[in-house]
Amino acid sequence: MYPRGPIIGLVEPVLRSPLRDQIRQAVLDGLVDGRWKPGDRIVERRMAAELGVSQAPVREALRELEALRLIESAPNKGARVRGLTRSDLREVYEVRAGLEETAVRLGRPSVEALRTHLGRLRDAAARGSPRDQVRHGVAFHREIVEASGNEVLVSVWESLCVEVWSHLSIRLFRTHPHENVADHEPLMEAFERDDPGLGVLLREHVLGYAPVEPEERA
Repeated sequence: MYPRGPIIGLVEPVLRSPLRDQIRQAVLDGLVDGRWKPGDRIVERRMAAELGVSQAPVREALRELEALRLIESAPNKGARVRGLTRSDLREVYEVRAGLEETAVRLGRPSVEALRTHLGRLRDAAARGSPRDQVRHGVAFHREIVEASGNEVLVSVWESLCVEVWSHLSIRLFRTHPHENVADHEPLMEAFERDDPGLGVLLREHVLGYAPVEPEERA
């Protein structure tokens, strides 16, 4: 069965959002929750019927996800969830790290806003909620990116689906969630003192989340 919950839940709060975006989000939610697994086939006709929509927006949504390398398709075989590797995720983190390093060189976020996100991240860790840790950790970084004032940079960063890749990184390649609070404390302190080396520090911080190959741990 295709997941129905996400698409129904998105209709009310996102009335102006194109149907394609709602379907795309439904699939992304399924990837994060583990309902969609590597190798699972996604049949456009069946998915459209389950969600009560036409095939056109389903096809458009799957094309966008294919561009993000989350879905793959082949002639006469349809679409499938890609079998992701550590290298796939590392490439995403490398691009993200470069974008965030550039963002902090273009503008600095509100220290107070960062403290708020870090407080929520700390609360999520205390509750033992990996999902909320990821959500608030991503919000912390989104604050940094948006402070750049560069709409192109923000758009590219958002297109990476940072929250989805973060969940997949934890679910597929880590036994335990990354200790987000401890990782963000030094970064927070650097923002508070307006450290001139923030760009490099931020880049290394993001790359620290990238999965490494087993031999790199030796």
